[in-house]
Amino acid sequence: MGIPQPAFYIFKCEQSAPPGMPKPSCVTPQTQDLFQYLAQSLMKQGVMGTVQPIRTSCMNRCQMGPVMLVEPGHTMYAGLTKEKIDRIIEEHILGGNVVEEYVIDKEMWDEPISPADMKKQMGM
Repeated sequence: MGIPQPAFYIFKCEQSAPPGMPKPSCVTPQTQDLFQYLAQSLMKQGVMGTVQPIRTSCMNRCQMGPVMLVEPGHTMYAGLTKEKIDRIIEEHILGGNVVEEYVIDKEMWDEPISPADMKKQMGM
């Protein structure tokens, strides 16, 4: 029997913009321990093997940060705090229900467009 693949991947933006940059950072002195908190919370729940937290660079939703993306489902959570992470793990990861009130605004994260359709739109 093979090793089962994770049921969830959680991509947590770990981008820190240099001081003076126009775009905000997902990682500031106040939020720098959120990835570690996420990983430790998953370990405490005993689900680390089936939920894979991954540090990523910028996901282009800087105004909404700190953000993390839960796959499958393309669910992007915005304005993260430790309390929000607790609830996301409890309700979404363990309970199977997206925590709608923490999901990024529809205008900022609309439905995906296929690469083929994107090429058509660009007249290619």
